[in-house]
Parts: sequence; C-alpha cells; structure tokens
Amino acid sequence: MLRSRKRKLVLGAAISGLLAGYVAVTATGALAAETIVSQGKPVTASSVEWAGTPATAAVDGNTGTRWASAFAASQWFQVDLGAATPVSRIAINWEAAYAKAFTIQFSTNGSSYTQAYGTTTGAGGQQSIPVTGTARYVRINLTQRALEIYGYSFWEFQVFSGGGSTPSDPPTTPSEPPPTGGTRLLSYNKPAQASTWQNDVNCNPCDAAKAFDNDPASRWATSSTNGWVDPGWISVDLGATAQISQVVLQWDPAFGRAYQIQVSPDNANWTTIYQTTTGDGLKDVINATGTGRYVRMYGTARGSAYGYSLWEFKIYGTGGNPQNPPAQPADPTFPATRLVFQDEFNDPAGAKPSTTKWTYDPGVPQNGEIQYYTPNSENAQMNGQGSLVIEARRQDYQGRQYTSGRMNTSNKFHVQYGRVEARVKVPKGNGLWPAFWMMGADFLQGRPWPYNGEIDIMEVLGRNTNEMYTTLHAPAYILFYFFISTQSIKSFS
Repeated sequence: MLRSRKRKLVLGAAISGLLAGYVAVTATGALAAETIVSQGKPVTASSVEWAGTPATAAVDGNTGTRWASAFAASQWFQVDLGAATPVSRIAINWEAAYAKAFTIQFSTNGSSYTQAYGTTTGAGGQQSIPVTGTARYVRINLTQRALEIYGYSFWEFQVFSGGGSTPSDPPTTPSEPPPTGGTRLLSYNKPAQASTWQNDVNCNPCDAAKAFDNDPASRWATSSTNGWVDPGWISVDLGATAQISQVVLQWDPAFGRAYQIQVSPDNANWTTIYQTTTGDGLKDVINATGTGRYVRMYGTARGSAYGYSLWEFKIYGTGGNPQNPPAQPADPTFPATRLVFQDEFNDPAGAKPSTTKWTYDPGVPQNGEIQYYTPNSENAQMNGQGSLVIEARRQDYQGRQYTSGRMNTSNKFHVQYGRVEARVKVPKGNGLWPAFWMMGADFLQGRPWPYNGEIDIMEVLGRNTNEMYTTLHAPAYILFYFFISTQSIKSFS
C-alpha cells in the first residue's frame, strides 16, 4: 500500500521525540478504627453527564458505578453526613476524567464553608487525603480538568471519621515528600527472580527486573507457555538486611486476587507479613512491617484468566543496600512556545532535504505496502516555494513497481517535550496513505514496537480525505485512537 503521493510539510518543532502519559492509580485502606460516614447519604452535584452517571453512584459503595459531570471546568459535588461529624480522611477513586485542581470544603450549615484541603497538581487514581475538622456537609470544588474535552468523574467519594489517616502514596516525582521516618525506596534496580516470565510478541521481554526499574511503561508478567497457572511469584534481593515498612504493587490487568507479601533472610525460608484474598488490582499500597533481605509477592489466585503481571513492585524501609533512581524529567510547561526544531524547506526547486536535519529511510516497508522507499530527489524534493513534496511514482525500482519517499529525524534530533506542528497537504486516491508520526528514540537502540511508544499525529487514507486518524501506541494492551471528520483537509490529485 502506498503511503504518500505528494505532501506539503512545514515543521515547527520536534518530530522524533516520544511524549508518553501514565496515570498512576493509588489504593489505600482505612485504618481499623476508621468508619465510612458518607455511604448512602444524600448527595448533590452541580451537574451530571447523563442519567447513567448520577451523583448517588459516588456514595453507593459500588466501584462499578460512578458520578460524572457535564463537560465544563467549574463543577462541584457534595455529601450531607446528616449531622456534624469529625472527619479524618477523604478517599476519592477517580475515573480517567480526574481533576488536576480542586479543593475540599467543610460546612456545618450548608451555607458557610472552610477549606480543609486544596491542590493544583492532582494526579487522579485513588487518592487518600488526610484532613482535620468537623462537618455535616463535605464538598469538593473542581476547577481544572485533566481531560479538557470531558468533565469530572469518580467511582467513589468516601468520607471517613476517626482513627487518623493512612500514610500517603510513596513519592513518584522529586517534588513529593519522601516517606516519613527516614524510609526510602530500597528495591530500585535490585536483582530479581520470578517463577516464570513472558517473552513473546505480546510482552517482549517482561522479565522480573522490569518490576524494579522505576519505569511505569515496563512490566513483569508470568509466562503463558504452559498456560497461566497458580501459584506465581516474583522476588527481589535488597542487597542486605532491611526493615520493611511499605510495599507498593502497581498491577497490570493480570492481577492477583489472593497473594502474600513475604520476607526472607536467605531466599529460602519465607515469613508472611501481609496477605489478602480480595485483591482488586490497580495499585495496592500496603503498610506492612518485617525484616529480611529478600521480599516476595507470592500469588495463589489470579484475578483474571491471565497470569500475574506488575508494572512496579516498590519496597520502602530502612537498611538494605539502596541506590537512587535517576531524577524524573521536569513536567512540560504550556503554552509550548520554545522552538526547538524547524525546517521551512526554503531551498531551491529540485533540492533534496538537508541531511543535517533529516535521515532518509529507504527500503521495503513493513505494512504490506507495494512501493520501495528511495533517497532520490524525484521522490522527495523542494518546490522552490517553501514546501517539501514527497511523491509516489509508478516506476520499476529494486524489484518493485512503485517508489515513494520516507524520511525522519533519527540520529539528528529528538526531544521529550515540545510542540509538534506541521502544515500538510494530502493526496487523494485509492492506495495512498500519507502519515506524519513520531517514534520513541529508544527504538533506535533496539527496543521493540510498541514498547518504544508511537504517536501518529496524522494519517489520512486517500480513498476518503475528509477523515483523519490520530493514534497512540503504548506498551500496554490499549491502543488509543481518535477519529476526526473534517472538510478542512483538502485533497488534490
């Protein structure tokens, strides 16, 4: 299939850098003395998305139902506890449409409110927020959306009373405070073992070390070679005896319904410091204590038809022989106005794109396409009017009957954050498939697709140039896909 006939490109920023998003989900449990005082209580909200997402769904104790608001930035949700009640903690189980900025407010009369908590850096997932105060009415005011095309949504909004609060999630960015009491991450980059590990087209490779690399886009998974079976386990050597205070399991959808956290001094004799038979996946933050050099997750019942799989297995405490993970990159700033790469294609007509900026990518394509990509100017050249023309031709070349052009910025330029902008004029005709896309830079070091990440900014099928496709390929099972129907993409032949 031909990928392009003629294209007009003006590039305003990065082309080969990978922008990747990861939503961390945190699950915490209430302390024994705490009680939920919001379940089944009267609720009100600024709006609902539709009848299937009522406000009452957020206090029904069912994590399969949710409240969702209208698609607007300013929204609120409130629960009436029925009487003035001491409040110790707020737990929010966000759907993907979470709030970046929100406040928690208390009121005893429903008219005057005081702020108990506020943030402008919300990360979604399952939040556990320690608070102090007395309230009959607890309100969350939502002011900034994570997904600006939607509103806000959470599965559960729980108010707790008594018993204090659980420890917060371990740090995921340098700006977050470390765990209390001098504890630190002990498991990063430590030797790991597992019952089995998967290495095939679906998980390549998903060995035990991937759970301890502090990379949320890589994971360990048990092998499917002999069928996914119980038990399944993964362990880590902390390098020396350690005092364990917290374990964090970031599950893949192949999670453990029943599992144990065990410690050992010798990797042979194990002591259980935590166990559950009601695991629900997502992220488990386990405040368990024990002493050992080795720590193991020992799964005895799977939560799905698959095996066991963890994106991250983090162990916090003191002792051991820890090493610090590399610093996380700074968050991007918006608007993205800093120009980091540019090519206006202002060379004379017939000139080829400069090899100081571009790498030609000749050869036979991978997707059943029938052309041969060449580095020749007849397939990619300037038109003398500030445009690059990539042209497919019917001609015999290297055993193929069609030629076309493909070029990228590999080994020339890459960036993690930046604005990517181009003006592209696409062709019309069956068999044509022009594309403007990005690949993760580590693809050049041999990381297989889709684990390197791919963002397809624009793909247009020549048979219908009124439709455009934008797609995100990621290491997990999900392929995010957006479809745009527009008359603004003009075709020509």
